[in-house]
Amino acid sequence: MNSNSNCALMCWAMAAAAGFLAFVMLMVSGNTFMASAFLAAVITGVLGLLFGWLFCTPMEKPNTTSSASAAPAAAPQAAPEPAPAPEPAPAPEPEPEAAPEPEPVQAAEPAPEPTPEPEPAPAPAAESAAEPLVKASTPLAGEAELAARKGTWKYEAPAAPAAEGDYDKDGVVEGTDEGTKPQLLDGPRESGADDLKQIKGIGPKLERMCNAMGVYHFDQIASWTDDEVAWVDANLEGFKGRVSRDTWVAQAKVLAAGGETEFSQKVEKGGVYD
Repeated sequence: MNSNSNCALMCWAMAAAAGFLAFVMLMVSGNTFMASAFLAAVITGVLGLLFGWLFCTPMEKPNTTSSASAAPAAAPQAAPEPAPAPEPAPAPEPEPEAAPEPEPVQAAEPAPEPTPEPEPAPAPAAESAAEPLVKASTPLAGEAELAARKGTWKYEAPAAPAAEGDYDKDGVVEGTDEGTKPQLLDGPRESGADDLKQIKGIGPKLERMCNAMGVYHFDQIASWTDDEVAWVDANLEGFKGRVSRDTWVAQAKVLAAGGETEFSQKVEKGGVYD
């Protein structure tokens, strides 16, 4: 073999080695056998041709001796004199153009009347300035229902607490004249007085005070109005305010109707005031 054949074999051997290495790397990276073999073959062919062109193509050397010897033999030739340029023919004179016919004079159109300037639009009301700049293009779900239910809210200061002793809450402390005096009895009915101690808040001493005032029965207490409760609260000497504080009226309504409360059951069983 000559040197060119050996060079070509070496180039293809290197290309084959590179193709095999590429095949192994492609297989390791998860490619299929057919895809890896095809790409390795392409790489081998491309590198074989590239290596053969780079390493096995002979370089042509320039022939300097022949060009150098031929240079003095060739004598410079004198450049031929340029031929005189032909004189240009005279251009024909242009014929005078006919004068354009004058256009007919048209009557002057009347000047258009000036159009009146539009009056400036009135400034928007102050309310429009307060409107939001962005408005929803479509109503939101529940917006109409919410707008219908929307009302006005007004702050109201809490009512001032009643002064001490002002049981009817009219703003005036009137002593024993608070409220309205209820209907009182001179004595119990024929059936006898009720056991007022069954009302929580009325003990033996307070029961005697109620009897002295003319209160003997549950239905009397159950019928008291707010003004009458205020009068009794103001006139229970030493126990003022106990009627409303211990809710006598609510308990008396249950007992007057023949019912029982948890406290009245304890009193009936005994041991509460014994």
